[in-house]
Amino acid sequence: MAILGAHMSIAGGYYKAVDAAQRAGCDCVQVFTKNNNQWRAKTITDEDVERFRAAMDEHGITHPISHDSYLINMASPDDELWKKSVDAFVIELQRAELLGIPYVVAHPGAFTSSTEVRGLKRIIRALNEVHRQSKGCKACCLLETTAGQGSNLGWKFEHLATILDGVRDPDRLGICFDTCHVFAAGYAMDTEKNYKATMRSLNKTIGVKKIKAFHFNDSLKPLGSRVDRHAGIGLGEMGLEPFRFLLNDRRFRKVPMYLETPKEGAKGENMDLVNLRTLRRLIANP
Repeated sequence: MAILGAHMSIAGGYYKAVDAAQRAGCDCVQVFTKNNNQWRAKTITDEDVERFRAAMDEHGITHPISHDSYLINMASPDDELWKKSVDAFVIELQRAELLGIPYVVAHPGAFTSSTEVRGLKRIIRALNEVHRQSKGCKACCLLETTAGQGSNLGWKFEHLATILDGVRDPDRLGICFDTCHVFAAGYAMDTEKNYKATMRSLNKTIGVKKIKAFHFNDSLKPLGSRVDRHAGIGLGEMGLEPFRFLLNDRRFRKVPMYLETPKEGAKGENMDLVNLRTLRRLIANP
């Protein structure tokens, strides 16, 4: 059976995200461990940790992951921002470890005024420095597939393969596969033939075993648009078939899948409940 969940707000306490996940019928949960649009972070207290872990146990929620700050850019050609990003990501890993979260999802970065090749080299250098500063930390980074908007890297599987091949400690890295981003980047999954072709490409460059998490999002924009706009499951340009193929792919049966879709429907309904119900209906009976 698939492991399905959603990103939840930590407003009012980390445990509140777990409570919300339980109410929505989640198996797993994703959170930010701090305000995602600020550099500074409030200290995580012993009580925060205790209540978060207790809520996980009480509700039977598993596979917690976190997402890093949107301000971090490990591909930046600006030395000051690059160093600030490295230091901030080390803190993201440390905060995740405190809460018992094994993975932190990160967008690889944007090369801005530089080039694709130089941007990838900056990411590799950044991750090597992150790993050096966080030696002994069990929390690992999951590089997220991106839509390729602007100068964002990670929209080609080859970008991620280059990073994995270039870092000194690839065992501390995994991949988070975002369905909307992969679709917007131009990888089709609408038919069995197209799905298999995309997965062959992924396996050849990165290896499917490197996928440690999925973000399940439909796309408001068409295939190959390179625009990152999430939609509810079946309410965008992707249709239901890509999700059906992923949910019934035996290779991903134990890989958690998290919604990052709009929370409220037109009639005020909880869309996490609606989307999870839709996804579970796509799972074939054994």
